[in-house]
Amino acid sequence: MKMSFELTAEFRDDQGKGASRRLRHAGRVPAILYGGKRDPRALSLDHTKLQLALENEKFYSSIMQLKVGDQTQAALLRDVQRHPWKNQVVHVDLQRVFEDEKIRLSVPLHFTGTAVAPGVKTEGGMMSHLRNELVLECLPKDLPEYLEVDVSDLHLNQSLHMSDIKLPAGVVSVELAGGKNPSIVAVHAMRAEEVEVVVAAPVEGVAAAPGAVAGAPGAAAAAPAAAGDKKAAEPAKKDDPKKDAKK
Repeated sequence: MKMSFELTAEFRDDQGKGASRRLRHAGRVPAILYGGKRDPRALSLDHTKLQLALENEKFYSSIMQLKVGDQTQAALLRDVQRHPWKNQVVHVDLQRVFEDEKIRLSVPLHFTGTAVAPGVKTEGGMMSHLRNELVLECLPKDLPEYLEVDVSDLHLNQSLHMSDIKLPAGVVSVELAGGKNPSIVAVHAMRAEEVEVVVAAPVEGVAAAPGAVAGAPGAAAAAPAAAGDKKAAEPAKKDDPKKDAKK
């Protein structure tokens, strides 16, 4: 049975919101330990040590060694409740683990060979990870820390399914056993939207007005004035009433 993490816990008898609030103020995290055909047991854990363990990806798919007083119990992390905006764990659920009882656990997928995959390297495609973990069922001794997925042979528009992943002996994929075989990773063509801006062609012998764009309102009307048509630009002369009177 693999046990790569150790946590020290304490039994707690006081329960309820008030008791949990006091524990958190004291730097402890309320927890519950259940499973194994035994009654659930209320515990508390050190918040700092628990936070450090939670930062490690392996902690979520490993069997921990839980020490309570002079007793040691193998356990799995089943649920973590966090504060909505504080960096604080407010509660955790733990499940007892026994060597002769199968367990179900989500195990992360580690993808290798992305940079050398033909679909990405030479065919201009993009690798999409459709799943990042699988739910496995096995005895504790057979539980892998992660599953490796080699994508180095994938071409454009190709994918790998759950059945393509090699599982260790004694390990079963829960979804495959249920008749499902979803895609895990795929290489698809990249999509790019191009916006083409057409600039107005300058009139022969005349520089184009700054910012002029083809089809822009007033673009055609601006050309004659720019060409030096002074008559069009000059205002119409008004009649002089004195000259009309002499006539």
